[in-house]
Amino acid sequence: MKKAANSKPRSHRWLGQLVLILAIFMVLHWWRSEPLASGDAPALTGDLAGGGRFDLDGLQGKPVLVHFWATWCPVCRFGDDTIAAIAEDFNVITVAIQSGGAAEIMGHLSRASLSFPVIPDSDGVLATAWGVSGVPASFVLDGSGRIRFATVGYTTGIGLRGRLWVAGMLD
Repeated sequence: MKKAANSKPRSHRWLGQLVLILAIFMVLHWWRSEPLASGDAPALTGDLAGGGRFDLDGLQGKPVLVHFWATWCPVCRFGDDTIAAIAEDFNVITVAIQSGGAAEIMGHLSRASLSFPVIPDSDGVLATAWGVSGVPASFVLDGSGRIRFATVGYTTGIGLRGRLWVAGMLD
């Protein structure tokens, strides 16, 4: 069987399809991340589900991961262990969107054997201020409180740690 003179080798077609898929993925990621806050981080204060009060201004000078999630979100549950591990090494504050009050959130963390600081955002006011319309959403801030990276959807632990490291270098 003869090949047509102008037919592309199978590897070229495969590469073209891969590039197209990656381009679509990047456009979708950009589109989902577009409404997220940028520049100087919005205010972030609130009562922690485990007790005490949190104020983002108290973490000036070091990079911070601000992570929005929900107890009802399956993608968030997939990344919970990653966030807990990062919280052992970096400044991390999480915001639980529309996940009930402190008791419900702490029950969720207890059942999942997780430990990281959480501000309940049952009415979505904090999420709105940060431009979050889907979870999980992660923001990496530098030591001066400027948002350096923002993303919606699952992000690997290596990716988040790398962004925190870079944010620490940008001060």
